[in-house]
Amino acid sequence: MPLYIMMSSLTDEGRKTVKANPRRIKEVNKEVEAMGVSIVAQYVALGQYDFINVLEAPDNETIAKVAIELGSRGTLVTNTIAALTLDDFINAVD
Repeated sequence: MPLYIMMSSLTDEGRKTVKANPRRIKEVNKEVEAMGVSIVAQYVALGQYDFINVLEAPDNETIAKVAIELGSRGTLVTNTIAALTLDDFINAVD
């Protein structure tokens, strides 16, 4: 399944939500998985982004739906890029 890296930054509203209920992050993960996306890895980051997620989705349309759904809530801003494993890249170049 295609891989994507989703980097997200909390808005002021998002920071308030996480501070009041940090477990909300896990609830959102379940919502993302219900949209057909698997969370391969998830990290809290210090710097430009608050979260770095490695996701698997069946196609670009599905990951776009997730990005729009999450962004429309007003609690975070996402930046998503498609990714290849190193082995997939080497096989494509060979």
